Amino acid sequence: MAKLERCLVGGTFDRFHAGHQALLNTALDIAELVEVWIANDAMSDAKSPFIQPFEDRREAILVWADERITTHELTDADGPAPFRKDCDSIICTPETLGNCQSINEKRLGNGLLPLEIIEAPYCMDDGGGIISSSRIRAGLINREGKLWLNNDERAKTYQFQPQLDAELKEPAGELFLGPEDVPEVAMSAAMEHIAPGSLIAVGDVSVATLLDMDIVPDIALVDGMTKRTELEDKVDLSPFDVLIDSINPAGQITPSLIDSIDAALHNDQTTCIEVEGEEDLAPIIIHLLAPLGTNVIYGQPGKGVVLRITEFDAKEHCRRILSRFEVIN
Repeated sequence: MAKLERCLVGGTFDRFHAGHQALLNTALDIAELVEVWIANDAMSDAKSPFIQPFEDRREAILVWADERITTHELTDADGPAPFRKDCDSIICTPETLGNCQSINEKRLGNGLLPLEIIEAPYCMDDGGGIISSSRIRAGLINREGKLWLNNDERAKTYQFQPQLDAELKEPAGELFLGPEDVPEVAMSAAMEHIAPGSLIAVGDVSVATLLDMDIVPDIALVDGMTKRTELEDKVDLSPFDVLIDSINPAGQITPSLIDSIDAALHNDQTTCIEVEGEEDLAPIIIHLLAPLGTNVIYGQPGKGVVLRITEFDAKEHCRRILSRFEVIN
């Protein structure tokens, strides 16, 4: 069967992923030329503040694509499809089929032949969900549809290894300096650099400092210790809506800690996790489970505070670190 001439495809194409690639490969299989219409920043900003800028989304497609694909800026839901005379097809997923059918009705109203609609199946991820930009932004999967932390991995206990000590003592994010006896200095500087996402604070001093600044983090983790010494004055946790208990011995990452972090991330109320043991290693799990754009802040003894925003680099770094822990059950 002869190929179609020109196929249109529209979308946001945020965090260009395996599902996008499968969709465009299907279009290339049925048409000689494929026009990719990418939602502009005004459209994407109305959808989510965490979507990448237009030029970044376009560049990701161009790096992957061959010369048969061209990219264009989409300024409305329909784009050029209702009135283009030089196109004969349009490709969609089951989710956007209705929009393509609406476009064909408009074409008939404009005296044009309807486009042949190619419905491409969804690509499924390791968790049984659809590989989608929204699931990637939610921090659940990577661009290939792999879970950052699967159910088997969540059920294991991980033991810290001494060879990781030097690496984990280095700031894994942006370090904001300040005197140790006036932690508000470093914390105030960090607060000027946070992303639009939620705020997670790890450590009693960091949590207490934010509360003293009248900032209630969305999620907090405390263990009643600082520099592995028990605090005389415990952090007042009354500003939090929900308190969760977790058991996590020093030098370990337990299913209890993992489950507690997961529960807090799925809770719309401010939540504090009270850890029996230590919360020092919690940022590893937080980054693996948290949505992109999450602000994770913790103290750097004797220096100030570290802010790291959850993005792919943070998740990949934490995957590498966790793989070097010993699994003890």
